[in-house]
Amino acid sequence: MTPRILTALPVYNEERHLHDVLAEVKKYSQDILVVDDGSSDRTPELMAAERKVFMVRHEHNQGYGAALRTAFQYALDGQYDVLVTIDCDGQHEPRLIPELAAAIYATEECPIDIVSGSRYLTQFPGDSLPPVDRRRINMQVTELLKNRFGLQLTDSFCGFKAYRVDSLAQFRITELGYAMPLQLWVQAAALDMKIVEFPVPLIYLEEERSFGGALDQAARRLAYYHEVIDREVASLHLPNQPQAEGNDCKSEAADCRPATCGSSNP
Repeated sequence: MTPRILTALPVYNEERHLHDVLAEVKKYSQDILVVDDGSSDRTPELMAAERKVFMVRHEHNQGYGAALRTAFQYALDGQYDVLVTIDCDGQHEPRLIPELAAAIYATEECPIDIVSGSRYLTQFPGDSLPPVDRRRINMQVTELLKNRFGLQLTDSFCGFKAYRVDSLAQFRITELGYAMPLQLWVQAAALDMKIVEFPVPLIYLEEERSFGGALDQAARRLAYYHEVIDREVASLHLPNQPQAEGNDCKSEAADCRPATCGSSNP
């Protein structure tokens, strides 16, 4: 069976990068979805001129998590096998889309639920230096996810991912902002999903890109991330204490490292 693959790009005011990024994505993906999260710049105008690209537009800006939730539902409704998500800011390399997607079914008897890009798994020539606050917060949150849920991650915030679409139906995404990946990680751990990381280059083109309002302050952003994790733990009635590390994955995808491997999921 050849998996049906959908590549989705959440976008908000991306007129600067949209054309060039889509041109590259089209080289490596046949089915492409753009979720425009209420852009107020020329993004809708540019999208109107695009061909062979599906688009869903939020009338009002709802947040990064909301755009991904829309992409999840689109992939489920379209009965795709794999969903790849890639940011539209030029910081991910579309040439890796086929490899990322293929890693989901690297072994048919034990498919992976989430293949998560990691900018810190391998060092590539020409890697950028990440902004100090962002790297520090990423390290702290990633360590927290390891200690509390046994997730063996090295990068908890990379938006370049592949998902087994059947697994998406199990998520209940209510966090609509930038902390949505943390809600997803807590739920994935609770569901005992199979997760591997995939090394991707570290590229920062706009180091001053805003998170919005108070979240531009590192301390407040970190506090918000902790709040989202604690709230999700409470909502799922999980034990509020560290768990043992996950078992080694018995179906490790080529060039990927296991974050956790549990029982099969429907």
